[in-house]
Amino acid sequence: MGNAREIASRLNPEKFHITMFLSGDPDERIAARPNTRLIRLPARHQTIRIFRELMWGDHEVLFYLKSSPASLAYMKLRRTWNDKAVVIGTMESQSDLRNEPTIKANAIRMWERTVLKSDHLVSNSRSVQRSLQREYGIDSEIVPTGVDTKFFSPSSEPKLNARPRVLFVGSLRPFKQPQLLLDAASRFPQADFRIAGDGNLASALKDRIEREPLSNVTLLGPMSAPQLRDEYRAADIFLFPSSWEGSPKVVLEAAACALPVVVRNSYSPETVVHGVTGYQAASDEEIYSFVGALLASHELRARLGRNGRQHSLRFDWDVIASRWSEIFETVAARKLRKAS
Repeated sequence: MGNAREIASRLNPEKFHITMFLSGDPDERIAARPNTRLIRLPARHQTIRIFRELMWGDHEVLFYLKSSPASLAYMKLRRTWNDKAVVIGTMESQSDLRNEPTIKANAIRMWERTVLKSDHLVSNSRSVQRSLQREYGIDSEIVPTGVDTKFFSPSSEPKLNARPRVLFVGSLRPFKQPQLLLDAASRFPQADFRIAGDGNLASALKDRIEREPLSNVTLLGPMSAPQLRDEYRAADIFLFPSSWEGSPKVVLEAAACALPVVVRNSYSPETVVHGVTGYQAASDEEIYSFVGALLASHELRARLGRNGRQHSLRFDWDVIASRWSEIFETVAARKLRKAS
């Protein structure tokens, strides 16, 4: 729940008391935050501990509800128990989940009976908002995904690549379409293609790289945030051909590091301004065309990268967390008015 951590770490502790569940090492910013309670979850029987806090915890707003057995039990019983908390659910992907074969039917049902039953829903892009309305007839407001532009920033050192470098970051799943980087690598042997992430396509990608062979493709595996930042800074182009998204945070991270970005226009991310910070492609062939144009011009890459960095500042987590702060205050005040 990286997004929730980024928001929580920036909320004014004089205004907001925060309770968060903890598994593993705590985020140092949150651990040091005043007016904060961390609940360490046990290795086993976590559902019971989470459900108990949801039902009887002292909170006015329940934020970032996840699709889980504890959430399901809570959402079923909260009306009977006359629960007064306001539940805020977040929408971060398209709502036509049945069209994505990697998502199981029981997971969809769980999501429909938990997150979609929230009192207040927030989508992270216009595309996600439209999808929720189209599939379920449910309205939501929009708060974009954020990025830490202080951490994800351009390097002060010049790039030393002997050849242009194209980067992909994301889970290696079918809808992310990382295999398209291998197709691009075959078309553009003058460039190097690097794929960061892991998933069920990893072995198939590795086999194809060895079989063809594609000596200009490197599988990097999962990486830490500092490692990813180094990859962004060293790359020349960020290629993200995923076909089923909301507002991918990796696109913002790449832009914040001054990379021109190539995505699909099927979900029209507001984080990519076509022709200004990168390109939104309508097809595979358009993706190859845009990548080819960027590979052919250092000046074009530099200009779009500079624009992308400037555009990313609009989505800095400080700006986005301020918007969330307004929402929390609004829904809490509305709750108090209803109770009086």
